[in-house]
Amino acid sequence: MKTATPEATKGVLYGLSAYTIWGCFPLYFALFAGVPSYEVLIHRVIWSCVFLVVVVTVLKRWQPVKVALARPRKLGFVFGCAVFIAVNWGVYIYAVETRHVLQASLGYFLTPLVNVGLGMLVLRETISRVQVVAVVLAAVAILYQLFLLGLVPWITLVLAFSFGTYGLLRKQVELDGLSGLFVETLLLLPVSLLVLGWLGSAGQSHFMDSTALALLLVSSGVVTAVPLLLFAGAARRLRLATVGFLMYINPTLQFFIALFVFDEPMSGEKLLSFVMIWIALGLYSWSAWAGRARSV
Repeated sequence: MKTATPEATKGVLYGLSAYTIWGCFPLYFALFAGVPSYEVLIHRVIWSCVFLVVVVTVLKRWQPVKVALARPRKLGFVFGCAVFIAVNWGVYIYAVETRHVLQASLGYFLTPLVNVGLGMLVLRETISRVQVVAVVLAAVAILYQLFLLGLVPWITLVLAFSFGTYGLLRKQVELDGLSGLFVETLLLLPVSLLVLGWLGSAGQSHFMDSTALALLLVSSGVVTAVPLLLFAGAARRLRLATVGFLMYINPTLQFFIALFVFDEPMSGEKLLSFVMIWIALGLYSWSAWAGRARSV
């Protein structure tokens, strides 16, 4: 039996830390009560960009950023990534603000299956029959909410498809995770600054309401970048299958926070849709794991 290497152990710790932080995001963004989600979003973009300038400088990672910015014609995919990650961030903040964290967690449970579906439809990737069943079962779960519950789970769908599309576009970008996020926030920075300026001139900005709130908004940059750095450390040290398994920590924590901290209602019908998604994920994970085992 193989023993874990020190690097693999570090990778697991980094991965656990990254996904735990992401899973606890509802607790963090709930602190912005009274601040519109779009205002939190623009501050998240601005302060993420500022913090990433420091990180990129300290880690001496300016070269890939300079290369990317020197080729404006090739920034199309990066701009697409920027748009979809902004949509994802904004809708997620709105979900926490309006106490729809269960829908948000379902969106992130659904994301791996959306990735499989997009890979099949857009990239013409071949998938196993079991994975086809998993995707179909996930679609049935969403249709169940739509037709039997009379609910359009738009938060779930937007989060899953925006992040899935982000991942699809990210495959076309040569930048690493850190440099990519920096360039993405840099592209979003001008619009964010314009909106912030408009809010200030219209007297609608909450930034100066209190020192505590201002510090909280500034901290969104650190909170955004730190788990990404931890994830990058995990991805370099672990197999993709291990990283994929750890990924489920994030929506699982959000699910329990929604139930036991925010006390969101969970009907039997809604629970059934979660169970269908979980079964689909189980089938997908088993199929992916078995496929890798056969290829070794």
